[in-house]
Amino acid sequence: MTILVTGGNGKTGSILCKLLHSANVPFLIASRSGKAPEPFKAVTFNWLDPTTYENPFQADPNIDKIYIVGPDNVFEQLPYVRPFLELAVSKGVKRFVALTSTQSQPGDRPTGVIHQVLLDLNVEFTVLKPTWFIDNFATMFYTSIRENNEIVTTSGNGKVPFIAAQDIAEAAFKALTADKTLQEEFLILGPELHSYDEAAHILSTVLGRTITHRHISVEEKTQILSHFLSLEYAAYLADIEHKIAAGSEEKFLEEADNKKFVGKRTLLQFFQDNRNLWIK
Repeated sequence: MTILVTGGNGKTGSILCKLLHSANVPFLIASRSGKAPEPFKAVTFNWLDPTTYENPFQADPNIDKIYIVGPDNVFEQLPYVRPFLELAVSKGVKRFVALTSTQSQPGDRPTGVIHQVLLDLNVEFTVLKPTWFIDNFATMFYTSIRENNEIVTTSGNGKVPFIAAQDIAEAAFKALTADKTLQEEFLILGPELHSYDEAAHILSTVLGRTITHRHISVEEKTQILSHFLSLEYAAYLADIEHKIAAGSEEKFLEEADNKKFVGKRTLLQFFQDNRNLWIK
């Protein structure tokens, strides 16, 4: 049997594929390009192009599990997610592992709709709900750190249990390869709480130059994000980032152990491992 990995060339999917390969678990990468690093196999799949939905099952009729990462930068995901998941069930897929977020509830846009569809289909699934990615410092904040020595957020002094993509991938691997899963969800959290002010200080010590955290308004952050996203999606992200200031993320570390998966990788470790990214 085979695991289909959507977003297989992305942050978590690419790491998941390495874990599956090391464990000799058969898998197929679904990507817009239909390409993957050697020796992995890939098939052309585009959430926004329903004509590609059949491709994975034609390439490998033995697909019985799917790792779901919804369409990139799309706020209204339901028109794409539901038809594909319904097709997957009709093709004999038995288990789904989906990536949403800590702030996402079933039916919520953008990613909570995936959770709701899985409930509607009454299938075996695990929903992984990660907090903010450590890896955002190497992507979302890469240019501002490298060029302007600053991190810009609406989060105030609120704290986050930042999670590494590696840890998320490990949680996905466990859910996909477990003997059995029920209809369950897990918060995916890092081992430490840090504000962005503290993150900037840690990164400063690693880089040997001062990195600051610039506090801005939701409106300002929405404007920044609207250069890359729809205005609705930009406003959503700016708002949930601002909720960090009121403790929206730090409270999750107090959840019962059976409701969360706590990773091992810390901010300091990530900054040390990736130090050269931000060296001018």
